[in-house]
Amino acid sequence: MPGRSLTALRVAITAFFALDGFIFAGWVVRIPDIKHQTHASAGGLGLALLGVSAGAVLTMTLTGRLCRRYGSHPVTVVCMAVLALSVALPPLTHSAPALGSVLLLFGAAYGGVNVAFNSAAVDLVTALGRPIMPGFHAAFSLGGMVGASLGGLVAGSLSPAVHLLGLTVIGLLVTAAAGRTLLRHDTPAPPERIPPPAAGTGGGRGGGPGGRGLVVVFGLVALCTAYGEGAMADWGALHLQQDLAASAGTAAAGYACFALAMTVGRLTGSVLLARFGRSRTVITGGTVAAAGMLLGSLAPSVWAALAGFAVTGLGLANLFPIAVERAGAVAGPSGVAVASTLGYGGMLLGPPAIGFMADWFSLPTALTSVAALAAVATVIGASTRRVLGH
Repeated sequence: MPGRSLTALRVAITAFFALDGFIFAGWVVRIPDIKHQTHASAGGLGLALLGVSAGAVLTMTLTGRLCRRYGSHPVTVVCMAVLALSVALPPLTHSAPALGSVLLLFGAAYGGVNVAFNSAAVDLVTALGRPIMPGFHAAFSLGGMVGASLGGLVAGSLSPAVHLLGLTVIGLLVTAAAGRTLLRHDTPAPPERIPPPAAGTGGGRGGGPGGRGLVVVFGLVALCTAYGEGAMADWGALHLQQDLAASAGTAAAGYACFALAMTVGRLTGSVLLARFGRSRTVITGGTVAAAGMLLGSLAPSVWAALAGFAVTGLGLANLFPIAVERAGAVAGPSGVAVASTLGYGGMLLGPPAIGFMADWFSLPTALTSVAALAAVATVIGASTRRVLGH
């Protein structure tokens, strides 16, 4: 495939990553308003959010097959169009069960598009032969930062219905523009992958028992990371508003700080990997994220909590891209699908779990689970140094 076509594909895929973060953040900063509208308790909201998780997990198990049959490019376009349409539905509900039902569709589209464009991105990274995967995830974080910032600005002037309908219009326009490029170009055929260094793992690209085990291990790192992203997205604003008496605009700034820090971390990800290696980046990142989230969840003031959220984002920034890239090196596209499914499963299953823990204990206590899983990622990074490579 000519270099110009690969560049066009890179721009289009980056646009889809950014749009995904933009739409998701726009939804999450209005969760406190939707919670009030539906009169849901923390547990009831957690159950409603389980609709996102259920839809996503069901779709993720099918998206790999759809990508193999139809290609990752058309699947990305269709799923993103459905995601843009479905984000306008939550403000139309007035009970937790109704909210959960529309979030089932939202989650199905969200899960599908994330597996599809991650598969498209890994194929492009392999075709280019350059470590640009953190850049795609930086676009997601940047989109999230812009979406959260915009949500904070309009929270006091626009109703959730008008705001989220605006996201639908923007989403469809961007999908139409970037989707034309994806649909015009076939998926670049990746060359044969070289398995990562590993002793006694059997971890070749063919996916033997050792290889499958490594893919699951990398998927667990992705899960621990994405759990934190989901928690910050769905519960960060509510924690600031409910526990620290922040205004709606300041509460929205919590996720914006987190997303900005992740963006900065991912934009510098290639440099960090070249200088420190994958294993050291995972170990340091997990440790920093654990410390940051302990501050963010237990701090007595809004500004200290915002600082903790930013530190958490900086620590988590490159763990997910590293996990997905390593899984692809071990087992090709199937490895990417497994790691992505585990990762985004953590993002989508984590928030309902935090809702239940918030009912049992308190929301600040529940949020410390993010720190605990970041520590787990650190331990995995330390125990798989030889496999992660340097």
